Amino acid sequence: SIIKRQRQELKLLIAELKDRDRELNDMVAVHERHIQVWEDDRQKILNLAEQCSQLNSELNERNAVIKSLTKKLKVLETQHNDSKMALESTQQKFKELTQKVTDSSLQCQALEEKNQSLHCSVLELSAKTGQLQAREQELLTMLQLKDKALIETTDQISEVTSKFKTLENALRTAKLEEFSRNREQQDLKLTLNDVMFQVNKMKDILSEKMKESSTHQEEISLLKHENGCLRSELLLAVEEAQRKDQLYQFTKSKQVRMEKELSSLRQVCAKQQRDLHFLHINLDSSGDSR
Repeated sequence: SIIKRQRQELKLLIAELKDRDRELNDMVAVHERHIQVWEDDRQKILNLAEQCSQLNSELNERNAVIKSLTKKLKVLETQHNDSKMALESTQQKFKELTQKVTDSSLQCQALEEKNQSLHCSVLELSAKTGQLQAREQELLTMLQLKDKALIETTDQISEVTSKFKTLENALRTAKLEEFSRNREQQDLKLTLNDVMFQVNKMKDILSEKMKESSTHQEEISLLKHENGCLRSELLLAVEEAQRKDQLYQFTKSKQVRMEKELSSLRQVCAKQQRDLHFLHINLDSSGDSR
């Protein structure tokens, strides 16, 4: 009976051992499953950590790009302000040059009008000089005639002198005529001297007017040259203003393009930050669940 009881106990112990063995096998299987799940979670965590490091490096690169773009934007804003100031100064210079050209045109027009009036005066003086020269020639002709008449009278006087005794009355008449002719000759000489003085005076006036006209012609040519230079400077200033305006438009379009690119980069950075935050949340939740 003792042996039977021990056999019965052994059977119960063997059954219990089999149950414990099954339980241990089940626990080992569960533990292996837990280890596999832990290994999978560890691999996921490693992958997520690697992705997180990649995202951090990309984020750092994007931050560096954003900083460089911000610096470029500041530089472009500075250049934009400088170009704006340069454009304003160019517009001011253009207004000043336009005013200077207008003043030069008015001055040139006034000088041309003055030159025209001086030219008319020169023509009038030339006409008066021609008239005076004709009068001078006429007086010289009359003087020659008077000299010829005086020579003839002298011959007659010599003849009358030989006949003085017989022609005393004729001699007195001849002397009176000679006196009157001498007086007329002196009057004619005085008139000729006055005419010569007026002619010389007119010649001096004419020379002065010619000098003044040449001076005005030189001033007009200088003003025309200066006007041409100012017009060329004005054209150069207009071209420079157009180039600066084109540069300003180009800079403005470039700034708009950079702003669009910067806004897209900001959107990408915000999206990546959201994804990173979501990954951190998933990592925390996976760590809590583990």
